[in-house]
Amino acid sequence: MQVQQILKMKSDDGVVTVAPEVTIQSVAELLSARRFGAVVVSTDGVHALGIISERDIVRELGKRGAGCLVDAVETIMTRTLVCCARGDTADEVMSRMTEGRFRHMPVVEGDEMIGLISIGDVVKARLSELAMEREALTGMIMGA
Repeated sequence: MQVQQILKMKSDDGVVTVAPEVTIQSVAELLSARRFGAVVVSTDGVHALGIISERDIVRELGKRGAGCLVDAVETIMTRTLVCCARGDTADEVMSRMTEGRFRHMPVVEGDEMIGLISIGDVVKARLSELAMEREALTGMIMGA
């Protein structure tokens, strides 16, 4: 299954982004309210500057305590993004996420972000694909 099919399976709310100057506390509140694991940092909603995840926030809290919550998100965001394209396969994306030990990946076309997928999205798509294969094989075996 390709990334473009995974994006179609998701509800199309677009990519939620935050500006680099937003506080870490505001991002934590957004992640909690929307039940997201990460958001993309962008000044225009189209070009990704970085990404910030729950893990990033928890690690910073562990290092510095609650005082970090007033800092701008750009101080702790991950700046080096690993992205994927519409034509990439679920297996390719899963492999990159596993190797990089992260759970969210922007989908880009050219230099513009067109989506964001999570490891959960990829696993769900892969399970769906496996279920279809199982049904097809069962049908073949049963002679249907």
